[in-house]
Amino acid sequence: MPAPIPVALLALPQSTASTLFGIYDILASVRRDWCLVHGQAPEASPFQPLIVSPDGQPFDATNGVRITPERSFADCARPAVVVVADLLVAPGDCDPVFDVSVRWLRACHQRGAMLASACAGAILLARTGLLEGMDATSHWAYCEPLQRQHPDIHWHADRALVATGAGQRILMAGSGMSWHMLALALVARHAGPEAAMRVARIYLMDLHAASPLAYASLTHGGLAADPVIERAQRWAAEHYADADAPVAEMARNCGMAQRTFKRRFAAATGMAPLEYVHHVRLEEAKQLLESGDTPIEAVAFDVGYSDSSFFTRLFKRKVGMTPARYRQRFGRLAREIMTGAGSSG
Repeated sequence: MPAPIPVALLALPQSTASTLFGIYDILASVRRDWCLVHGQAPEASPFQPLIVSPDGQPFDATNGVRITPERSFADCARPAVVVVADLLVAPGDCDPVFDVSVRWLRACHQRGAMLASACAGAILLARTGLLEGMDATSHWAYCEPLQRQHPDIHWHADRALVATGAGQRILMAGSGMSWHMLALALVARHAGPEAAMRVARIYLMDLHAASPLAYASLTHGGLAADPVIERAQRWAAEHYADADAPVAEMARNCGMAQRTFKRRFAAATGMAPLEYVHHVRLEEAKQLLESGDTPIEAVAFDVGYSDSSFFTRLFKRKVGMTPARYRQRFGRLAREIMTGAGSSG
């Protein structure tokens, strides 16, 4: 198993704890939480988030939150990623106390680290000199004063996420909750887009309101403890699209009468076997809708439905929106994640 990726989260007295610890929690949850809700064996996150400060000593941050760093700058010389979380600093503030942190950020980047900022954390990245001539973003209230202070940087208050610099090794999130997109982009780049989408669905992440049903995994809960029913579940996962009578096939596979099989399946999983097959099919349909532009009718056929109208009605009932609406929302989210991850695919 590869060593975890060290991600230094810069903590300063001006840091907002919600962003600092929010990014920490997201990185720590990768793979682990998806396994948890699906009843699978725990899987460690590929990330090692670390709270890092100039001297490593505990301090009270913005709003009086006590922060106990895990490393000092001297003890964290080679992180793979450094994130500057949001800062409660007045727009245009030139507090020289940031100088030590700016020098450390520049040194980390020179040693190969990716740099990232959330909201007003862009103040520190701008001072590194690494953004000259580059696109950048920050909170809408900060972009104008930052443009005055750093006229050679192209500030975009309207962009939630910007990947910039040589090799796109600088990621910047804009206003408010755009740090969600920053965290997802980091996950996508270092752990893959599928891991990022799973995090988005666990945490209900999007920049626009959506029904929680749309994020939910219909197949959460894992495999049944009953080995016979577990075998049926595994069969459904492999053959959901190519069986005209899946319940009959599962019952036959298990060597049981359909009536007995249905009763035993419901006792083991809490749902009827046909409902389970629908859930498997719809979960696969979600993946297809997120990742491509295959026509809805073809998606329906690919997951086992010859009647696309029935598929659309079922999808809307179970997911809370139509397939077309799901694609519009989550396909966009997937594209934004991939853009932040520096991929053109």
